[in-house]
Amino acid sequence: QVQLMESGGGSVQAGGSLSLECTGNTYIDSYMAWFRQTPGNKREGIATIDRDGRRTYAESVSGRFTIAKNNFLNTLYLRMNKLEPDDTAMYFCAASLGTIASGRDALSADEYTYWGQGTQVTVSS
Repeated sequence: QVQLMESGGGSVQAGGSLSLECTGNTYIDSYMAWFRQTPGNKREGIATIDRDGRRTYAESVSGRFTIAKNNFLNTLYLRMNKLEPDDTAMYFCAASLGTIASGRDALSADEYTYWGQGTQVTVSS
């Protein structure tokens, strides 16, 4: 059973930066991603990285956030720069069960099987 745990959330002023980490209990040879969610809203996919290191970003974070992974440490990262109050959310990491077929949306929560518990990010204006 894959287990994921996020860390690194916190509070920051607008324009600041934060880094999140997600550590797995085993090597994950599939897609990994970061999602975020605010109360009453659907979970939004913001960044994915596949087994070969190819990255996809949502428009809302493109150019400000960077996803990366270290396979040796079983760790996924999210570097968040130029944070805005609208970035305030609970952030989750996720891993897919296998590859995501071409043509499917790698930013869709439906494509992911394993989830962490989440870490809160709060950006004040």
